Amino acid sequence: MSSVQIREQAYIDGAWTTPSTQKTYQIVNPATGEVLANVADCSADDATLAVEAAHRAFGPWSKKTAKERSVILKKWFDLIMEHQAELARMMTMECGKPINESMGEVVYGASFVEWFAEEAKRVYGDIIPPPKGDRKVMAIKQPIGVSTAITPWNFPLAMITRKCAPALAAGCTAVVKPAEATPLTALALAELGAKAGLPKGVFNVVTASHGKDVGAVLTQHPLVKKVSFTGSTPVGKQLLKQAADTVKKSSMELGGNAPFIVFDDADIDAAISGAIASKYRNTGQTCVCVNRFLVQDGIYDQFAKALADRVSKMTIGNGLEESTEQGPLINQAAINKVTELVDDATSSGANVLTGGPRSDIGSLFYAPTVLTNVTDKMRVFNEEIFGPVAPLFRFKTEEDAIRMANDTPFGLAAYFYTQDMGRIWRVAESLEYGMVGINEGIISTEVAPFGGVKESGLGREGSKYGIDEYVEIKYLCLGGLD
Repeated sequence: MSSVQIREQAYIDGAWTTPSTQKTYQIVNPATGEVLANVADCSADDATLAVEAAHRAFGPWSKKTAKERSVILKKWFDLIMEHQAELARMMTMECGKPINESMGEVVYGASFVEWFAEEAKRVYGDIIPPPKGDRKVMAIKQPIGVSTAITPWNFPLAMITRKCAPALAAGCTAVVKPAEATPLTALALAELGAKAGLPKGVFNVVTASHGKDVGAVLTQHPLVKKVSFTGSTPVGKQLLKQAADTVKKSSMELGGNAPFIVFDDADIDAAISGAIASKYRNTGQTCVCVNRFLVQDGIYDQFAKALADRVSKMTIGNGLEESTEQGPLINQAAINKVTELVDDATSSGANVLTGGPRSDIGSLFYAPTVLTNVTDKMRVFNEEIFGPVAPLFRFKTEEDAIRMANDTPFGLAAYFYTQDMGRIWRVAESLEYGMVGINEGIISTEVAPFGGVKESGLGREGSKYGIDEYVEIKYLCLGGLD
Protein backbone atom coordinates (compact mmCIF):
# COMPACT_ATOMS: atom_id res chain seq x y z
CA MET A 1 0.00 0.00 0.00
CA SER A 2 1.51 3.32 -1.10
CA SER A 3 1.45 6.18 1.37
CA VAL A 4 -0.63 9.33 1.07
CA GLN A 5 1.60 12.27 0.23
CA ILE A 6 1.31 15.79 1.55
CA ARG A 7 0.20 17.67 -1.56
CA GLU A 8 0.78 21.39 -1.96
CA GLN A 9 -0.77 22.09 -5.38
CA ALA A 10 -4.46 22.49 -6.14
CA TYR A 11 -6.25 19.60 -7.86
CA ILE A 12 -8.06 20.78 -10.98
CA ASP A 13 -9.27 18.74 -13.96
CA GLY A 14 -7.44 15.62 -12.78
CA ALA A 15 -4.04 17.32 -12.44
CA TRP A 16 -1.95 18.82 -9.65
CA THR A 17 -1.97 22.48 -10.58
CA THR A 18 0.17 25.50 -9.76
CA PRO A 19 -2.09 28.51 -9.15
CA SER A 20 -2.22 31.39 -11.57
CA THR A 21 -0.97 33.63 -8.77
CA GLN A 22 2.22 31.56 -8.41
CA LYS A 23 1.71 32.17 -4.68
CA THR A 24 1.59 29.81 -1.71
CA TYR A 25 0.65 30.13 1.95
CA GLN A 26 1.76 28.26 5.05
CA ILE A 27 -0.14 25.52 6.83
CA VAL A 28 0.82 25.51 10.51
CA ASN A 29 0.32 22.89 13.22
CA PRO A 30 -1.66 24.77 15.93
CA ALA A 31 -0.19 22.58 18.69
CA THR A 32 3.47 23.24 17.86
CA GLY A 33 3.69 26.13 15.41
CA GLU A 34 5.49 23.85 12.94
CA VAL A 35 5.07 24.71 9.25
CA LEU A 36 3.60 21.61 7.61
CA ALA A 37 3.37 22.76 3.99
CA ASN A 38 3.24 25.69 1.60
CA VAL A 39 -0.04 25.25 -0.25
CA ALA A 40 -1.28 26.78 -3.51
CA ASP A 41 -2.93 30.15 -2.91
CA CYS A 42 -5.53 30.08 -5.67
CA SER A 43 -7.44 32.97 -7.19
CA ALA A 44 -10.82 33.47 -8.79
CA ASP A 45 -9.26 32.50 -12.12
CA ASP A 46 -8.25 29.11 -10.72
CA ALA A 47 -11.71 28.58 -9.28
CA THR A 48 -13.19 29.38 -12.70
CA LEU A 49 -10.94 26.77 -14.32
CA ALA A 50 -12.13 24.21 -11.77
CA VAL A 51 -15.80 25.01 -12.40
CA GLU A 52 -15.28 24.75 -16.16
CA ALA A 53 -13.50 21.41 -15.73
CA ALA A 54 -16.36 20.12 -13.58
CA HIS A 55 -18.84 21.26 -16.22
CA ARG A 56 -16.99 19.38 -18.98
CA ALA A 57 -16.88 16.27 -16.82
CA PHE A 58 -20.55 16.46 -15.85
CA GLY A 59 -21.97 15.09 -19.09
CA PRO A 60 -19.94 11.86 -19.21
CA TRP A 61 -20.15 11.32 -15.43
CA SER A 62 -23.91 11.84 -15.27
CA LYS A 63 -24.41 9.39 -18.13
CA LYS A 64 -22.65 6.58 -16.27
CA THR A 65 -25.05 4.12 -14.72
CA ALA A 66 -25.69 4.41 -11.01
CA LYS A 67 -23.92 1.10 -10.54
CA GLU A 68 -20.82 2.33 -12.38
CA ARG A 69 -20.61 5.38 -10.15
CA SER A 70 -21.26 3.19 -7.13
CA VAL A 71 -18.32 0.91 -7.92
CA ILE A 72 -15.91 3.87 -8.09
CA LEU A 73 -17.22 5.36 -4.85
CA LYS A 74 -16.81 2.03 -3.09
CA LYS A 75 -13.19 1.90 -4.21
CA TRP A 76 -12.75 5.43 -2.83
CA PHE A 77 -14.23 4.27 0.49
CA ASP A 78 -11.86 1.30 0.61
CA LEU A 79 -8.83 3.50 -0.04
CA ILE A 80 -9.85 6.00 2.64
CA MET A 81 -10.13 3.19 5.18
CA GLU A 82 -6.83 1.62 4.08
CA HIS A 83 -5.14 4.96 4.79
CA GLN A 84 -7.03 5.69 8.00
CA ALA A 85 -3.94 6.12 10.19
CA GLU A 86 -2.16 8.41 7.71
CA LEU A 87 -5.21 10.57 7.13
CA ALA A 88 -5.85 10.83 10.87
CA ARG A 89 -2.28 11.91 11.56
CA MET A 90 -2.45 14.52 8.78
CA MET A 91 -5.75 15.80 10.15
CA THR A 92 -4.43 16.08 13.69
CA MET A 93 -1.35 17.96 12.54
CA GLU A 94 -3.31 20.56 10.59
CA CYS A 95 -6.25 21.15 12.96
CA GLY A 96 -4.99 19.93 16.36
CA LYS A 97 -7.74 17.36 16.93
CA PRO A 98 -6.76 14.51 19.32
CA ILE A 99 -5.57 11.53 17.27
CA ASN A 100 -8.25 9.18 18.58
CA GLU A 101 -10.91 11.61 17.43
CA SER A 102 -9.19 11.97 14.06
CA MET A 103 -9.18 8.20 13.64
CA GLY A 104 -12.91 8.28 14.36
CA GLU A 105 -13.48 11.08 11.88
CA VAL A 106 -11.87 9.09 9.08
CA VAL A 107 -14.35 6.28 9.76
CA TYR A 108 -17.22 8.77 9.99
CA GLY A 109 -16.19 10.57 6.81
CA ALA A 110 -15.69 7.33 4.90
CA SER A 111 -19.14 6.16 6.00
CA PHE A 112 -20.74 8.83 3.79
CA VAL A 113 -18.85 7.57 0.76
CA GLU A 114 -19.98 4.02 1.48
CA TRP A 115 -23.58 5.07 2.22
CA PHE A 116 -24.01 7.16 -0.91
CA ALA A 117 -22.28 4.57 -3.06
CA GLU A 118 -25.22 2.39 -2.06
CA GLU A 119 -27.82 5.17 -2.37
CA ALA A 120 -26.69 5.93 -5.94
CA LYS A 121 -28.75 2.93 -7.06
CA ARG A 122 -31.86 4.09 -5.16
CA VAL A 123 -32.63 7.48 -6.72
CA TYR A 124 -36.16 6.46 -7.59
CA GLY A 125 -38.85 8.35 -9.48
CA ASP A 126 -42.63 7.86 -9.47
CA ILE A 127 -45.45 6.75 -11.71
CA ILE A 128 -48.39 9.01 -10.82
CA PRO A 129 -52.04 8.08 -11.46
CA PRO A 130 -53.02 10.30 -14.42
CA PRO A 131 -56.02 12.65 -14.48
CA LYS A 132 -57.09 11.27 -17.88
CA GLY A 133 -56.97 7.84 -19.43
CA ASP A 134 -55.03 8.87 -22.55
CA ARG A 135 -51.81 9.81 -20.77
CA LYS A 136 -49.13 8.67 -18.34
CA VAL A 137 -47.68 10.91 -15.64
CA MET A 138 -44.17 10.35 -14.34
CA ALA A 139 -41.61 12.10 -12.15
CA ILE A 140 -37.94 11.37 -12.68
CA LYS A 141 -34.87 12.59 -10.79
CA GLN A 142 -31.81 13.91 -12.62
CA PRO A 143 -28.46 15.21 -11.31
CA ILE A 144 -28.50 18.95 -10.91
CA GLY A 145 -25.04 19.64 -12.36
CA VAL A 146 -21.84 21.20 -11.08
CA SER A 147 -21.93 21.35 -7.27
CA THR A 148 -19.62 23.38 -5.07
CA ALA A 149 -18.71 22.72 -1.45
CA ILE A 150 -17.19 25.25 0.93
CA THR A 151 -16.10 23.37 4.03
CA PRO A 152 -14.84 24.16 7.56
CA TRP A 153 -11.60 23.32 9.33
CA ASN A 154 -13.05 21.45 12.33
CA PHE A 155 -13.99 18.32 10.32
CA PRO A 156 -11.63 18.56 7.35
CA LEU A 157 -12.53 15.13 5.94
CA ALA A 158 -16.11 14.38 6.94
CA MET A 159 -17.56 17.73 5.87
CA ILE A 160 -16.22 17.13 2.37
CA THR A 161 -17.46 13.56 2.02
CA ARG A 162 -20.85 14.44 3.54
CA LYS A 163 -21.35 16.93 0.70
CA CYS A 164 -19.45 15.43 -2.21
CA ALA A 165 -20.30 11.74 -1.86
CA PRO A 166 -24.04 12.34 -2.48
CA ALA A 167 -23.23 14.79 -5.27
CA LEU A 168 -21.02 12.27 -7.08
CA ALA A 169 -23.42 9.42 -6.38
CA ALA A 170 -26.28 11.37 -7.96
CA GLY A 171 -24.21 12.05 -11.09
CA CYS A 172 -23.04 15.59 -10.27
CA THR A 173 -19.46 16.82 -10.37
CA ALA A 174 -17.84 18.79 -7.54
CA VAL A 175 -15.51 21.67 -6.77
CA VAL A 176 -14.36 21.91 -3.15
CA LYS A 177 -12.87 24.90 -1.38
CA PRO A 178 -11.53 23.54 1.92
CA ALA A 179 -10.95 25.80 4.90
CA GLU A 180 -7.82 27.91 4.74
CA ALA A 181 -6.28 26.16 7.75
CA THR A 182 -6.93 22.54 6.71
CA PRO A 183 -6.41 21.88 2.98
CA LEU A 184 -4.06 18.90 3.32
CA THR A 185 -6.77 16.38 4.15
CA ALA A 186 -8.87 17.59 1.21
CA LEU A 187 -5.95 17.20 -1.17
CA ALA A 188 -5.30 13.70 0.19
CA LEU A 189 -8.94 12.84 -0.53
CA ALA A 190 -8.44 14.02 -4.10
CA GLU A 191 -5.39 11.80 -4.49
CA LEU A 192 -7.30 8.76 -3.22
CA GLY A 193 -10.29 9.62 -5.40
CA ALA A 194 -8.08 9.63 -8.48
CA LYS A 195 -6.66 6.23 -7.50
CA ALA A 196 -10.23 4.95 -7.09
CA GLY A 197 -11.02 5.90 -10.67
CA LEU A 198 -12.82 9.24 -10.44
CA PRO A 199 -12.45 10.71 -13.96
CA LYS A 200 -10.67 14.03 -14.38
CA GLY A 201 -12.82 17.01 -13.56
CA VAL A 202 -15.30 15.07 -11.44
CA PHE A 203 -13.71 16.08 -8.11
CA ASN A 204 -11.67 19.29 -7.87
CA VAL A 205 -10.00 20.99 -4.89
CA VAL A 206 -9.18 24.71 -4.94
CA THR A 207 -7.12 25.96 -1.98
CA ALA A 208 -6.84 29.61 -0.94
CA SER A 209 -5.63 31.65 2.01
CA HIS A 210 -8.54 34.08 1.71
CA GLY A 211 -11.70 32.48 0.43
CA LYS A 212 -13.71 35.57 -0.58
CA ASP A 213 -12.73 35.69 -4.27
CA VAL A 214 -12.84 31.91 -4.72
CA GLY A 215 -16.13 31.73 -2.83
CA ALA A 216 -17.62 34.37 -5.11
CA VAL A 217 -16.90 32.20 -8.15
CA LEU A 218 -18.27 29.06 -6.48
CA THR A 219 -21.53 30.80 -5.60
CA GLN A 220 -22.00 33.05 -8.65
CA HIS A 221 -20.59 31.26 -11.70
CA PRO A 222 -23.49 30.46 -14.08
CA LEU A 223 -22.22 26.89 -14.63
CA VAL A 224 -22.58 26.12 -10.91
CA LYS A 225 -26.03 24.71 -10.12
CA LYS A 226 -25.72 23.79 -6.42
CA VAL A 227 -23.88 25.38 -3.48
CA SER A 228 -23.26 23.69 -0.13
CA PHE A 229 -21.63 25.42 2.83
CA THR A 230 -20.81 24.59 6.42
CA GLY A 231 -19.68 27.45 8.63
CA SER A 232 -20.87 30.56 10.42
CA THR A 233 -24.32 32.05 9.94
CA PRO A 234 -23.03 35.49 8.80
CA VAL A 235 -20.89 33.92 6.07
CA GLY A 236 -23.72 31.58 5.09
CA LYS A 237 -26.08 34.52 4.67
CA GLN A 238 -23.56 36.26 2.43
CA LEU A 239 -23.13 33.15 0.29
CA LEU A 240 -26.90 32.81 -0.04
CA LYS A 241 -27.09 36.40 -1.26
CA GLN A 242 -24.40 35.67 -3.84
CA ALA A 243 -26.14 32.50 -5.00
CA ALA A 244 -29.51 34.25 -5.25
CA ASP A 245 -28.70 36.17 -8.42
CA THR A 246 -28.56 32.94 -10.40
CA VAL A 247 -31.13 31.15 -8.17
CA LYS A 248 -28.83 28.26 -7.26
CA LYS A 249 -30.05 25.38 -5.15
CA SER A 250 -28.32 25.85 -1.79
CA SER A 251 -27.83 23.92 1.41
CA MET A 252 -26.39 25.60 4.48
CA GLU A 253 -25.25 24.08 7.77
CA LEU A 254 -24.64 27.14 9.91
CA GLY A 255 -24.04 28.22 13.49
CA GLY A 256 -25.62 26.72 16.57
CA ASN A 257 -26.46 27.50 20.17
CA ALA A 258 -27.14 23.98 21.40
CA PRO A 259 -28.92 23.53 24.75
CA PHE A 260 -28.27 20.46 26.92
CA ILE A 261 -31.20 20.10 29.32
CA VAL A 262 -30.84 17.95 32.44
CA PHE A 263 -34.12 17.30 34.27
CA ASP A 264 -34.39 16.29 37.92
CA ASP A 265 -35.25 12.71 37.00
CA ALA A 266 -32.25 12.23 34.68
CA ASP A 267 -29.67 9.49 35.08
CA ILE A 268 -26.86 11.75 36.30
CA ASP A 269 -24.02 9.40 35.32
CA ALA A 270 -25.43 9.06 31.80
CA ALA A 271 -25.92 12.82 31.56
CA ILE A 272 -22.31 13.49 32.62
CA SER A 273 -21.03 11.04 29.99
CA GLY A 274 -23.20 12.67 27.36
CA ALA A 275 -22.10 16.13 28.44
CA ILE A 276 -18.41 15.26 28.15
CA ALA A 277 -18.88 13.71 24.71
CA SER A 278 -21.01 16.52 23.36
CA LYS A 279 -19.28 19.54 24.92
CA TYR A 280 -15.60 18.65 24.82
CA ARG A 281 -15.27 16.69 21.58
CA ASN A 282 -12.66 18.40 19.40
CA THR A 283 -12.01 20.75 22.33
CA GLY A 284 -15.50 22.21 21.99
CA GLN A 285 -14.99 23.10 18.33
CA THR A 286 -17.93 21.41 16.63
CA CYS A 287 -21.14 22.90 15.27
CA VAL A 288 -23.29 20.60 17.42
CA CYS A 289 -21.29 21.09 20.63
CA VAL A 290 -23.34 22.02 23.68
CA ASN A 291 -23.31 25.78 24.16
CA ARG A 292 -25.68 26.06 27.15
CA PHE A 293 -26.27 23.55 29.95
CA LEU A 294 -29.75 24.02 31.39
CA VAL A 295 -29.93 22.11 34.68
CA GLN A 296 -33.00 21.79 36.89
CA ASP A 297 -32.77 23.22 40.40
CA GLY A 298 -33.05 19.92 42.24
CA ILE A 299 -29.86 18.44 40.77
CA TYR A 300 -27.96 21.58 39.72
CA ASP A 301 -25.27 21.41 42.44
CA GLN A 302 -24.83 17.64 42.11
CA PHE A 303 -24.49 17.84 38.33
CA ALA A 304 -22.10 20.80 38.49
CA LYS A 305 -19.77 19.05 40.94
CA ALA A 306 -19.76 15.78 38.99
CA LEU A 307 -19.08 17.55 35.69
CA ALA A 308 -16.29 19.69 37.14
CA ASP A 309 -14.65 16.63 38.73
CA ARG A 310 -14.58 14.84 35.36
CA VAL A 311 -13.44 17.89 33.40
CA SER A 312 -10.61 18.67 35.84
CA LYS A 313 -9.05 15.28 35.06
CA MET A 314 -8.90 15.82 31.29
CA THR A 315 -5.49 15.51 29.67
CA ILE A 316 -4.43 18.53 27.61
CA GLY A 317 -1.69 18.25 25.00
CA ASN A 318 -0.51 17.68 21.46
CA GLY A 319 -3.18 15.76 19.61
CA LEU A 320 -0.63 13.26 18.30
CA GLU A 321 -0.21 11.87 21.82
CA GLU A 322 -2.78 9.12 22.36
CA SER A 323 -3.45 10.18 25.95
CA THR A 324 -4.57 13.65 24.87
CA GLU A 325 -8.26 14.43 25.39
CA GLN A 326 -8.09 18.18 24.72
CA GLY A 327 -5.95 19.70 21.98
CA PRO A 328 -5.33 23.31 20.97
CA LEU A 329 -7.87 25.75 19.59
CA ILE A 330 -7.41 26.44 15.91
CA ASN A 331 -5.94 29.96 16.10
CA GLN A 332 -5.43 33.09 18.17
CA ALA A 333 -8.84 34.51 17.25
CA ALA A 334 -10.49 31.42 18.76
CA ILE A 335 -8.50 31.81 21.98
CA ASN A 336 -9.39 35.48 22.18
CA LYS A 337 -13.12 34.82 21.76
CA VAL A 338 -13.24 32.11 24.45
CA THR A 339 -11.28 34.33 26.82
CA GLU A 340 -13.64 37.26 26.22
CA LEU A 341 -16.74 35.15 26.84
CA VAL A 342 -15.39 33.69 30.09
CA ASP A 343 -14.20 37.12 31.28
CA ASP A 344 -17.63 38.59 30.52
CA ALA A 345 -19.35 35.84 32.50
CA THR A 346 -17.07 36.00 35.53
CA SER A 347 -17.15 39.79 35.66
CA SER A 348 -20.95 39.54 35.84
CA GLY A 349 -21.01 37.01 38.69
CA ALA A 350 -20.34 33.56 37.20
CA ASN A 351 -18.08 31.20 39.17
CA VAL A 352 -15.29 29.05 37.73
CA LEU A 353 -15.49 25.52 39.15
CA THR A 354 -12.55 24.28 37.10
CA GLY A 355 -10.38 25.65 34.31
CA GLY A 356 -10.63 29.32 33.46
CA PRO A 357 -7.17 30.50 32.52
CA ARG A 358 -5.35 29.56 29.38
CA SER A 359 -3.28 26.44 29.68
CA ASP A 360 0.47 26.89 30.12
CA ILE A 361 1.16 24.19 27.50
CA GLY A 362 1.08 26.63 24.61
CA SER A 363 -0.46 29.85 23.34
CA LEU A 364 -3.41 28.13 21.60
CA PHE A 365 -4.41 25.86 24.49
CA TYR A 366 -7.31 26.73 26.80
CA ALA A 367 -8.02 24.70 29.93
CA PRO A 368 -11.41 22.90 29.82
CA THR A 369 -13.73 24.96 31.96
CA VAL A 370 -17.01 24.71 33.90
CA LEU A 371 -18.91 27.87 34.89
CA THR A 372 -21.78 28.04 37.41
CA ASN A 373 -24.27 30.75 38.34
CA VAL A 374 -24.49 31.79 34.71
CA THR A 375 -27.47 33.89 33.60
CA ASP A 376 -29.17 34.70 30.32
CA LYS A 377 -27.80 38.25 30.55
CA MET A 378 -24.27 37.02 29.86
CA ARG A 379 -22.84 36.72 26.35
CA VAL A 380 -22.43 32.93 26.62
CA PHE A 381 -26.20 32.55 26.53
CA ASN A 382 -26.44 33.98 23.02
CA GLU A 383 -23.02 33.55 21.40
CA GLU A 384 -21.51 30.32 20.10
CA ILE A 385 -18.48 29.56 22.28
CA PHE A 386 -16.61 27.12 20.00
CA GLY A 387 -14.26 26.21 22.81
CA PRO A 388 -13.99 23.97 25.91
CA VAL A 389 -16.25 26.01 28.22
CA ALA A 390 -19.44 24.64 29.81
CA PRO A 391 -21.75 27.35 31.26
CA LEU A 392 -24.44 25.98 33.62
CA PHE A 393 -27.81 27.77 33.82
CA ARG A 394 -30.56 26.96 36.35
CA PHE A 395 -34.21 26.36 35.54
CA LYS A 396 -37.24 25.41 37.62
CA THR A 397 -39.94 23.93 35.40
CA GLU A 398 -40.18 22.03 32.12
CA GLU A 399 -41.79 25.09 30.56
CA ASP A 400 -38.83 27.23 31.70
CA ALA A 401 -36.38 24.81 30.10
CA ILE A 402 -38.18 24.81 26.76
CA ARG A 403 -38.49 28.60 26.77
CA MET A 404 -34.78 29.06 27.53
CA ALA A 405 -33.73 26.45 24.99
CA ASN A 406 -35.76 28.07 22.20
CA ASP A 407 -34.74 31.63 23.11
CA THR A 408 -32.24 31.90 20.24
CA PRO A 409 -32.33 32.53 16.49
CA PHE A 410 -30.44 29.27 16.01
CA GLY A 411 -31.79 25.72 15.79
CA LEU A 412 -29.19 23.13 14.87
CA ALA A 413 -28.88 20.54 17.67
CA ALA A 414 -30.37 20.14 21.14
CA TYR A 415 -30.00 17.51 23.85
CA PHE A 416 -31.96 16.55 26.95
CA TYR A 417 -31.87 13.89 29.64
CA THR A 418 -34.95 12.53 31.41
CA GLN A 419 -36.46 9.14 32.26
CA ASP A 420 -40.08 10.32 31.94
CA MET A 421 -41.56 8.94 28.71
CA GLY A 422 -44.30 11.56 28.52
CA ARG A 423 -41.74 14.33 28.97
CA ILE A 424 -39.55 12.83 26.24
CA TRP A 425 -42.30 13.37 23.67
CA ARG A 426 -43.41 16.76 24.99
CA VAL A 427 -39.94 18.23 25.02
CA ALA A 428 -38.74 16.61 21.78
CA GLU A 429 -41.69 18.05 19.88
CA SER A 430 -41.40 21.48 21.53
CA LEU A 431 -37.71 22.08 20.86
CA GLU A 432 -37.14 24.23 17.77
CA TYR A 433 -34.14 22.32 16.46
CA GLY A 434 -33.38 20.18 13.44
CA MET A 435 -31.78 17.43 15.55
CA VAL A 436 -32.49 16.34 19.12
CA GLY A 437 -30.44 13.93 21.20
CA ILE A 438 -32.57 12.27 23.90
CA ASN A 439 -30.45 10.67 26.62
CA GLU A 440 -27.62 10.72 24.07
CA GLY A 441 -24.77 13.16 23.54
CA ILE A 442 -23.45 11.96 20.17
CA ILE A 443 -26.02 12.06 17.40
CA SER A 444 -24.07 12.30 14.13
CA THR A 445 -24.34 9.30 11.78
CA GLU A 446 -24.49 8.81 8.04
CA VAL A 447 -27.91 7.11 8.27
CA ALA A 448 -29.76 10.11 9.79
CA PRO A 449 -30.58 13.54 8.31
CA PHE A 450 -28.19 16.23 9.60
CA GLY A 451 -29.25 19.88 9.50
CA GLY A 452 -30.89 22.76 11.32
CA VAL A 453 -33.86 25.12 11.32
CA LYS A 454 -34.23 28.88 11.81
CA GLU A 455 -30.86 30.62 11.22
CA SER A 456 -28.94 27.35 11.55
CA GLY A 457 -29.42 26.39 7.95
CA LEU A 458 -31.24 24.91 4.99
CA GLY A 459 -31.38 21.34 3.71
CA ARG A 460 -30.21 18.03 5.12
CA GLU A 461 -27.02 15.99 4.76
CA GLY A 462 -26.62 12.24 5.17
CA SER A 463 -29.41 9.64 5.17
CA LYS A 464 -31.69 8.90 2.22
CA TYR A 465 -32.63 12.59 2.17
CA GLY A 466 -29.07 13.77 1.54
CA ILE A 467 -28.95 12.74 -2.09
CA ASP A 468 -32.15 14.69 -2.84
CA GLU A 469 -30.13 17.89 -2.40
CA TYR A 470 -28.27 17.04 -5.64
CA VAL A 471 -31.13 16.12 -7.95
CA GLU A 472 -33.89 17.93 -9.76
CA ILE A 473 -37.36 16.43 -10.12
CA LYS A 474 -38.64 16.47 -13.69
CA TYR A 475 -42.30 15.86 -14.48
CA LEU A 476 -43.01 13.93 -17.69
CA CYS A 477 -46.50 13.89 -19.20
CA LEU A 478 -46.89 11.33 -21.97
CA GLY A 479 -50.09 11.94 -23.94
CA GLY A 480 -51.86 10.54 -26.99
CA LEU A 481 -52.16 7.03 -25.58
CA ASP A 482 -55.70 6.25 -26.87
